[in-house]
Amino acid sequence: MSGNIRLLSDTLAGAKAEGRSALIAYLPAGFPTVDGGIAAVKAAFDGGADVVEVGLPHSDPVLDGPVIQTADDIALRGGVRIADVMRTVREAFEATGKPVLVMTYWNPIDRYGVERFTAELAEAGGAGCILPDLPVQESALWREHAEKHGLATVFVVAPSSKDARLAEITAAGSGFVYAASLMGVTGTRESVGNQAQDLVARTKATTELPVCVGLGVSNAEQAAEVAGFADGVIVGSAFVKRMLDAPDEAAGLEAVRDLAADLAKGVRTRA
Repeated sequence: MSGNIRLLSDTLAGAKAEGRSALIAYLPAGFPTVDGGIAAVKAAFDGGADVVEVGLPHSDPVLDGPVIQTADDIALRGGVRIADVMRTVREAFEATGKPVLVMTYWNPIDRYGVERFTAELAEAGGAGCILPDLPVQESALWREHAEKHGLATVFVVAPSSKDARLAEITAAGSGFVYAASLMGVTGTRESVGNQAQDLVARTKATTELPVCVGLGVSNAEQAAEVAGFADGVIVGSAFVKRMLDAPDEAAGLEAVRDLAADLAKGVRTRA
């Protein structure tokens, strides 16, 4: 294991050794500006996030709900480019020394070039990539280059995934497995529900990789609930909403820091 995939694995293992889940935050690059997005990632780490996923804004975000779509639209209208995503990863990693991944749909990577994207992400200090819409059976080229550059390949599993399919997905992945807690798009929910616990149990039966749950967690109580059965708790829309609702960028950064601190307590208490 080389590159920052080792840092990611060590971070997740360290949280487990402390008897808790890891807190993984998601924030889009370029939102509200490129500099503001970098500051937001740092604020999430300052508040207590163990890992941050940097979203690559996309014009057709099929998995994302209205909150993240709104932030992506702001970033795209601001002219965000893949170079800005790489800069976000680099500056966040250099400032914190903590694992930073990119979450992206496949089309931007395909257009940019797999070799170029993986080389630049590794050079920026990135730990890997979450690829929600890349089918495992079409991922060989990506995985070849990701492995060459020491990057994790994180695939997404869903409650609809059959057991045989789960085994196929987890065998191809590295770093951790992203378990989508329910069917549908991202966004905060009143309850994360029992589907997530069942999916984690079925996924863990197929792999030694940590299984982290996303889609729907928005507060410390929900984080504690998910931390009771998952290796990591992934929170995105709740962070983005805090920034969208803030009167200015400074207040938004403070809100991100405060939410991360609240969620960090949640993953340490467990329901």
